[in-house]
Amino acid sequence: MSDAIDPEGRRLPIKLDSTSNGEFAPVPLSATNRAANRLAHEAASDFSRRLGSGRRRFLVSACGAASTLLAFNAVNAAAGKTGGFFEVARDSALDLELARAQVGPAKDEFILDVQGHFIDTPKGHPKGPEVFIKDVFMDSDTDVMVLSFVPSTRAAEPVTIQAADAMRRVVEKLEGTHRLLLHGRVNPNQPGDLEGMDELKEKWGVSAWKTYTQYGPGGKGYFLTDDVGLRFIEKARALGVRNICVHKGLPFGRQSYEHSQCSDIGAAAKRFPDVNFLVYHSGFVTSVREQAYDESGRRDGIDTLITSLLKHGVRHGSNVYAELGSTWRFLMRDPEQAAHALGKLVKYCGADNVLWGTDSIWYGSPQDQIQAFRSFQISAELRARHGYPEMTRELRAKIFGLNAARVYGLSALELKSYTARDAVSCERAVYLERPEPHFRTYGPKA
Repeated sequence: MSDAIDPEGRRLPIKLDSTSNGEFAPVPLSATNRAANRLAHEAASDFSRRLGSGRRRFLVSACGAASTLLAFNAVNAAAGKTGGFFEVARDSALDLELARAQVGPAKDEFILDVQGHFIDTPKGHPKGPEVFIKDVFMDSDTDVMVLSFVPSTRAAEPVTIQAADAMRRVVEKLEGTHRLLLHGRVNPNQPGDLEGMDELKEKWGVSAWKTYTQYGPGGKGYFLTDDVGLRFIEKARALGVRNICVHKGLPFGRQSYEHSQCSDIGAAAKRFPDVNFLVYHSGFVTSVREQAYDESGRRDGIDTLITSLLKHGVRHGSNVYAELGSTWRFLMRDPEQAAHALGKLVKYCGADNVLWGTDSIWYGSPQDQIQAFRSFQISAELRARHGYPEMTRELRAKIFGLNAARVYGLSALELKSYTARDAVSCERAVYLERPEPHFRTYGPKA
């Protein structure tokens, strides 16, 4: 294996850092996180010597991921954070087959990432598509990704629907014809967006709409239940694209903060049972510590989603889906908060209503998020006290892709049969003989 990338093995395969997706202010690592990173580096030096391997070779292997997660466990436990942990056997740091069994893909695993991003590059510049394909389809186990959008005016879109479609066509040229779906960005409170939905559907073949309720002219957002929101939902229904992906949580500071929370989700879902509401980020707010659900309804963050569903009698297994992009990535830093967040979402939304999303490529390749999620477990104590689920292989399979496939009207089995033998898969099989993951993130860190 060539050591052209990070030859001294200075980067960990599971990344704990302050990287943001650009929609929230980067949050510095805690003392516990910094200690966890230090211990992971020490462990990499120790275990690589014991295996007679260089640090880089060790960290690229499944043993490197396993030893990193074990270091995170040790530091969190020492800090008294035991509500969530990474279920990785100690011997997996030195046993490659065991490590692969614990952080590698399960048999017939299918991963549909419902929140991906593509960085447009200057015309004729080849690196954007190359980086995207490498990060998403070479260095991660992602099978299918939905390309989403950031909030913007129609005249100043950082990534246009044309650029996203061009990325889709690049992948299709590699015979990856089933690997990318597109959102259509709609902010119905700004001129032209409602009218533009027809073109998004007819010309670009979007599979869902992406909207930001806290975004709009003059910094003023809207609710799905006010006149603007209702016109948007009715237009989506009329066009027959009935998946609405709505950013909730990760507020833009104080800008229209009330619109960033989930008070309108329950009412909209009850009024329009034939529309799927995919709640991006699940209402998560970085400054609100995730704990057991507060029945008083006074806590912000994920609790606002649960409160809205309960208030309007929207039961689990409904048309509301909680999405994990950036939320899981942030909560990997604190597995106890992660246990409460995941436990609440499955308990109140339903095992069939939590969706995998990573918000990558802001965080580089999503593989570290995948490996951490594969091994994550909620403690028996929290499960007994709060009625949280055990993170079983079956539950993870639903969250990783089976739930989203159903929402998008796809067959996970058929998709997997395509992606298992297309040109992208064949190229990846060759690449994995000499993998070169960079373990970098791209979003702002300060």
